[in-house]
Amino acid sequence: MDGHAEDGGRVYQTSGDQYIHEHHHHGGEGTARAGPDSVRRPAVGRTPVVLRDRLEVLERLRKSVAAGAGGEVFVLHGMGGCGKTAVAHAFFQFATEIGGRVGLWVNAAERASLRAGMLAVAADRGAGDGELLAARNGLRPGADLVWERLDRSTEPWLLVLDNADDPEILRDGSWLRTSPRGTVVVTTRRAAARWWPGATLQHIGVLPREDAAQVLCDLAPQSGTMEEATKIAERLGRLPLALTLAGGFLSHQVLAPWTMDAYGRRLEEGKRVELIDQGADALSAEDPRHLVGRTWQLTLDAFDARGLPEAVALLRLLARFAPEPLPLSLLDSPEISGVLPRARTETALRALLDQSLTELVDVGVRCVQTHAVLLDSVATATPSESLAALNSAAGRLLDAAVPAVPDAGPYNPQLRLFAPHVLALLRRVADPTAVADVLSVATRLAVALYRTGDYLSAWDTSRPAIALAEQTLGAEHRLVLSARSRAGRALFRLGKYAEAEVMLQHARITQERLFGTDDPDTLDSGHGLQMVVRNLGRHDEALSLLRATVTGRRKVLGPFHPLTLRSQASLLTMLSASELAAEENAALLSLPAQCEQHLGPEHTVTLGARHNHAWALYVLGRFEEAGEQIRLVVDGYERRFGPDYPIALSAQQLHARIQSALGNLDSAVELISDVVARREDALGSDHPFTAASRELLTEFEEKRRRSSR
Repeated sequence: MDGHAEDGGRVYQTSGDQYIHEHHHHGGEGTARAGPDSVRRPAVGRTPVVLRDRLEVLERLRKSVAAGAGGEVFVLHGMGGCGKTAVAHAFFQFATEIGGRVGLWVNAAERASLRAGMLAVAADRGAGDGELLAARNGLRPGADLVWERLDRSTEPWLLVLDNADDPEILRDGSWLRTSPRGTVVVTTRRAAARWWPGATLQHIGVLPREDAAQVLCDLAPQSGTMEEATKIAERLGRLPLALTLAGGFLSHQVLAPWTMDAYGRRLEEGKRVELIDQGADALSAEDPRHLVGRTWQLTLDAFDARGLPEAVALLRLLARFAPEPLPLSLLDSPEISGVLPRARTETALRALLDQSLTELVDVGVRCVQTHAVLLDSVATATPSESLAALNSAAGRLLDAAVPAVPDAGPYNPQLRLFAPHVLALLRRVADPTAVADVLSVATRLAVALYRTGDYLSAWDTSRPAIALAEQTLGAEHRLVLSARSRAGRALFRLGKYAEAEVMLQHARITQERLFGTDDPDTLDSGHGLQMVVRNLGRHDEALSLLRATVTGRRKVLGPFHPLTLRSQASLLTMLSASELAAEENAALLSLPAQCEQHLGPEHTVTLGARHNHAWALYVLGRFEEAGEQIRLVVDGYERRFGPDYPIALSAQQLHARIQSALGNLDSAVELISDVVARREDALGSDHPFTAASRELLTEFEEKRRRSSR
């Protein structure tokens, strides 16, 4: 007779009678298949003093444990730290204390804890020792035993499978099922519906502003006011885990208690993640899920284990940007190949979405958005040797997304979305070359925003970019001065003439000293400064600046460069009738034709030259010609930019002036009334441009009243 043995067993063969006593001990102390201490009590960390803003979710869950209800599976999904377990715990308490259910809680984070916990559930529901031993030893399917016992339970139950972030574990052996005798709740970071067929999915997100602040006040009521708590809650991105840790830190200080105000200031000073995690209970066993600095590392480790290093690389790349909507088009670029293969970007992004590490949002543009604390945590843990490649790739992606030569055009919502990410990258980089590269992109973005008429966003982009770059490059770096010049132009368009003059004058004087009078940057600042000075009523000074700019640009850039022609076209709006009629200025009246010849009929400078030419004709008293010209200009502007574009409104205002001069007062009032309404909407009623339009409206209305007498 032949025999064989498996594992630790042995076969004895003999020809006589033998008496053998053998004891099998499976595994040492460290490998014993110990089950959980309890499945009747939730194995959770610190629970909220009061669960905030989850009433709607809880109400939906409570209906599932009403008398006679059962057979449902609810999946609570969301990013790590958003409070999924807290919601499940609150529901567990309701179901067991009020709903008359037997509560069963299993840690489903790992295969071993899931199996041990589910077999403990079977034991709780009446499975015998022999059945359990057979299941533990693989002699009968463990999941079948568990669900057989759950189906036969004389008491209705609630089963919570907590931290089920690896659904494959549940699928192996079919551990997740339904039963008419009870309700199942799963908490997970895995959001994709394909993992949870037949289940009801419920997203758990960050808290609303007021509720987030109240969490801090619940935990540390003596540390500050509701207003101070609100500020901290916003800085923490209203993430429940971060709020709980922050409140714990504030409530535990003994020798020198912190105020919320002091805590908020420290959050702004950097090392935010380390400060938040100081709120963890030092006497408790450290659980990575209870620390913002480590909770997401669990998922990154899982990516590496599953052969998805590109998902880790993509998340680290996202951590160079801001926690604001990031257009997906930015990531679909060859420039991403510096950190991961472009062909793998889709796979990497799907992995991040599936693990609730980021989310898709639609703000008129399809975007991806990632939580601020998560980004800080990932950025803090990113290996230093990877930073240069990540910063370089992030910079190149933004550089490719911003127009190389920004042109005038209609409002582009995507441009504004890039602004916080350029600024975030400026905060991340430290190398002077990298800072200069990112500042160059920021300035170009500000120009693009300016040329679409979004002057406030242009100012909000250039102002902090200057402050950040100055720390590394210094105030007199060429790119810093160029950014300051563009910021001055944005201030001018916002109606802040005095501030604009100071900024542009400082930039121009410094550029002239460092680079010379005819340097292109100096001339650019001069062109911007003359617009401000003119609107401040200093006509002669403005004209002198403009003439110097024209002369310098002709010398440096050539007579037919777009910037040279643009400055020349501006002269058409600065000269009096006698100056326009002078022989030396005769060539100016043919400028639109020159622009069309050298730049093309649809070039922005050509359109602007026609606009200014119509003004010159108006000044010369040639109203019929001016009217024909301005109608074409208005049509061209509205067709290309839309009726609310600032230059289109300027052209319509000139059209109203010409109609008034021609005696068409009804038309003039109608045109200028529309300009006033649109400027009030776009710029506000106090803006100088709006005020000037209102004055014209009053003038035309008075003129119409006089003519009707």
